[in-house]
Amino acid sequence: MTYCVGMLVDAGLVFLSDSRTNAGVDQISTFRKTAVFGRDGERVLVLMSAGNLAITQAALSMLREAVAASDSRVSLATVPNLFEAARHVGETLREIRRRDAEALQAFGVEFNAALILGGQIRGEPPRLFNIYAAGNFIEATPETSYFQIGESKYGKPIIDRVLQRTTTLEEAAKCALISMDSTLRSNLSVGLPLDLTVVHTDAYKLGEQRHIDGNDGYFAMIQSRWGGALRATFDELPNPSPLGEG
Repeated sequence: MTYCVGMLVDAGLVFLSDSRTNAGVDQISTFRKTAVFGRDGERVLVLMSAGNLAITQAALSMLREAVAASDSRVSLATVPNLFEAARHVGETLREIRRRDAEALQAFGVEFNAALILGGQIRGEPPRLFNIYAAGNFIEATPETSYFQIGESKYGKPIIDRVLQRTTTLEEAAKCALISMDSTLRSNLSVGLPLDLTVVHTDAYKLGEQRHIDGNDGYFAMIQSRWGGALRATFDELPNPSPLGEG
């Protein structure tokens, strides 16, 4: 299991992913879930993945091969806008499904993959998409300005309470990290290290990219102070009227 969140605000986009793929007594594996495609001054695209690692790695490899190819094939380096980028990623998933789904099903393996794609291509505003295993997708709107994939339920409440389109990138990054901390505390299948990626509106290049491990001072502060603040607020709230015995 993993947890990834992508946020779209007026100032740009924030992406955060963990890197844990398997958790158990004997084995914990980590793989980076964030990939960046771009050409400085013209486009920057960020892709995060969750689900069956073999499927998502195959999709990423095919997307990179298309970018590297010298022929005229469609790729994330040539699509004219983010909508076409999402279509290209979705069609890549469909191609893998056509090739592998039957063999996976024979071994009882579900075709499970989810992707978040976001960024900006010159000529349009920043955009954010949630791409499903079937290759279909939805786009973020002013009313729904973030997407989560993987273990999403624990980190959702703080985002719903805080995130707005006018939220700054710094505040959005802080919100994403608190959302991740809530998930880490409640689900051992999500774990460090984390990848935080920021894209600034109209920069057309990658902004900040930060790899966060157990020695990161800021994230350690977030974990300590957020937990303490929640406990203090809980203690300050009045108790309900005395509860009688049943």
